[in-house]
Amino acid sequence: QVQLVESGGGLVQAGDSLRLSCAASGRTVSTYTMGWFRQAPGKEREFVAAMSYSGFSTSHADSVKGRFTISRDNAKNTVYLQMNSLKPEDTAVYYCAATTKFIATVRTDFGSWGQGTQVTVSS
Repeated sequence: QVQLVESGGGLVQAGDSLRLSCAASGRTVSTYTMGWFRQAPGKEREFVAAMSYSGFSTSHADSVKGRFTISRDNAKNTVYLQMNSLKPEDTAVYYCAATTKFIATVRTDFGSWGQGTQVTVSS
């Protein structure tokens, strides 16, 4: 089973950018569909973005489309989430996840999760 470790979170101002990283070990990310989710205080964990194991298919939530981009570096066995034009409503703990399904956007489809990284956007 794959192990996932997120990094790159922090405190930024509205309009700033951040790049989150998800380092995988145990298995290669190219054999999984990888996803990013986020959870704000008092809210459900929600889908942010996903990339199929082929790398050819991606999906982004409407709330982040045009601002966030998921990508993958197979050589580093790492998945990224580039976040631009950050808004206070993007504040949440961000989680990396993996699934063997071809493409998935539902939380319950993902079986492996990282510990999360906090992103806080001040206005």
